[in-house]
Amino acid sequence: MEIRGQRLCQACNTEWSYYETGSVACPHCGSLRSVGRDAERQLHTDTPAALPLATFRGRIAEESVAAYADELKSVLREYTRKRGFISGGELRPLDDRYLTARTLLHTVDILARGQTPTADAELYLVSLYETLADDAADTAVDTTIDDSADETTVSDSKADTTEPDIDDVELAAAQVPSDLRAAWGLAVADAVAAYCSDLRTWLDATPDESAATTLSQLRDHVNRLNALHGDVEPAVAADLVVSTRAVGRYLRTDDEAALTAARDRLTRLSQA
Repeated sequence: MEIRGQRLCQACNTEWSYYETGSVACPHCGSLRSVGRDAERQLHTDTPAALPLATFRGRIAEESVAAYADELKSVLREYTRKRGFISGGELRPLDDRYLTARTLLHTVDILARGQTPTADAELYLVSLYETLADDAADTAVDTTIDDSADETTVSDSKADTTEPDIDDVELAAAQVPSDLRAAWGLAVADAVAAYCSDLRTWLDATPDESAATTLSQLRDHVNRLNALHGDVEPAVAADLVVSTRAVGRYLRTDDEAALTAARDRLTRLSQA
């Protein structure tokens, strides 16, 4: 949607940024009567999203996955539902935090429905959880502590703007246990599909025929991943993430080499 993110409350004259709060209600008095201060409306798809993960730390160590799976999946689904990749007219990268949240979601889902997890699967689950929880805590800008629950709820007011490293996603793929490669594949399919949706929104406002053609190729690969229920070699799914990020980088920076690299990688994936 296109909005004027800088708001002025007509009841108490408080100014705030919708981009940071995700709410049209005044943070001071709660009034819904406000006016936009920006000269122009900006594309915006992101919403501040909480990751209340602290209460799961002990449970992951002590309980079976099935015992907490529904609650943890609910938290992760709420986070990914709120997240977007366009903030105040700025296109952001497909970040590691979002991809990790999707991966943890599918990993928990598969393990909760299967047999007793292998030792490798359990270690992988813990690694995903700790990476996501620690990353959320490190980047928190608004932290509320509930002493009665001994829980810290982390709310991000800004999406990660750091350009992800290709080596990071390749390393992530290499660490996927063989019995959980479908979780990684489905997570990649979901993450790339969500990013492609925002890329389409971006291209509707700023058309680019070359990028639009490549976006169609990305969608074809997402459909293939879903048809295979994510069960592909982890490196193949990682290549799709790298290609998707390259298209985003092209649209953010006009880096023609990034778009060429994305096309070449997608062509190789089609021929594999």
